[in-house]
Amino acid sequence: MNPNVIQTRHVLAVKDLAVSARYFLETLGFTRDFTVDGWEFLSLGNFKVMLGECPDEVPAAETGNHSYFAHVLVEDVDSLFQVYQQRAAQFLFHVRDQPWGLREFGVKTPDGHRMVFGQKLGVD
Repeated sequence: MNPNVIQTRHVLAVKDLAVSARYFLETLGFTRDFTVDGWEFLSLGNFKVMLGECPDEVPAAETGNHSYFAHVLVEDVDSLFQVYQQRAAQFLFHVRDQPWGLREFGVKTPDGHRMVFGQKLGVD
């Protein structure tokens, strides 16, 4: 039997919760679902994250390719890229067509967590 997955949230350890939450909210356009002592629960549509303050942990930036945590398909990747450019997001790479049939760009957070936003090629 395969379970019916209702929702997922990516759990990220961050050094400074206020700095990271501000980046997700102001730069990446997430909304705050709620907060609990030491945690921020945020959403960008159906893309959910939990930011937990862990000041003594190894920062994601020091984990190399293990710092990639999400690949998010969106309807209009070019428009989202433009919004993130205007908000001075930290880009890994700018929007481009990939040989695997997606148009993508990558961003990173202040802690070095990396994610890719993409759209299937040929979709307007």
